[in-house]
Amino acid sequence: ALRPQEAEEHKISLFDSADFKGNKMEIQEDDVPSLWAYGFCDRVGSVKVPNGTWVGYQYPGYRGYQYLFEAGDFRHWNEWSAYQPQIQSLRRIRDMQWDQRGAFVTPEAPSD
Repeated sequence: ALRPQEAEEHKISLFDSADFKGNKMEIQEDDVPSLWAYGFCDRVGSVKVPNGTWVGYQYPGYRGYQYLFEAGDFRHWNEWSAYQPQIQSLRRIRDMQWDQRGAFVTPEAPSD
């Protein structure tokens, strides 16, 4: 189900090891087409999402398997159903950006 969010600030923290250990990368607001280009390895073992909704991609350029991250803590990569601890690009979900009512318009019922 789609749930529009009006988060004031989108934020996600990536850790290269499980249980929020190891190197950390914090991202706010921006999409990241390549974690490597930002100085972070491709190994992501755990994730914290204080707010917002994000999609993580297996490969750079938003390619490969996609993983949806909503607000919450993900202590181990198997919690987002990944086959391996690999995320190489990230995109923020921007709800309600096209239309005041959201990205989808509900058709009106036909009148009799």
